[in-house]
Amino acid sequence: MSWAPAAEEMQLEVFGMLHDAGETIVLLGPHEPGFWAQFSSSSEYLDGAPDPLDRWSKRMIGELAKAWGGQAVFPSDGPPYPPFFRWAQESGRAWPSPVTLLVHERAGLWVSFRGAIRLAGERPLPKPETSGSPCQTCPAPCTTACPVAALTQDGYDLPRCHAYLDTEAGKTCLEGGCMVRVVCPLSQTYGRLREQSHFHMKAFHPQ
Repeated sequence: MSWAPAAEEMQLEVFGMLHDAGETIVLLGPHEPGFWAQFSSSSEYLDGAPDPLDRWSKRMIGELAKAWGGQAVFPSDGPPYPPFFRWAQESGRAWPSPVTLLVHERAGLWVSFRGAIRLAGERPLPKPETSGSPCQTCPAPCTTACPVAALTQDGYDLPRCHAYLDTEAGKTCLEGGCMVRVVCPLSQTYGRLREQSHFHMKAFHPQ
């Protein structure tokens, strides 16, 4: 069975597959272009209740899981929490970047796992589209993109990041997304809209 077409009907994309403990894990993220248009017109986005994207993800991925005869799994499940970071790397389609964030072969540093589906048994896996991390041949603009060096090769200074977002200069990041993620060459070809990045930044840094 090809899982991708059914996922794309819901503006979700198969971001990777792997075998784990005798099961098959299908990792799902936003399918671009078009994800923001679908989500922002959904009842979850429009009803004003908290956590609209998580609620939308659980509804949509839950429907897929039911159709596929699997079990939906989400990053927020827990504790213990599902090992999405490990799963992503073992799928052969995501790797640690120079700034420790995961980089995905298509989504770049915009990678976001909305959830996964566990399927019984070890199903056939697609062949990896790349032979290794795209960072191997990248000049790594992510390492110097943060205006206040809050996110670099040395780690993530969360208080410094939030302090910068409270300034006038920080509005650029609030409105367009984290500059470290923006400058990734793969991020720039992914098709994510500024409106979606603004939505995530408002959730990350409420004002």
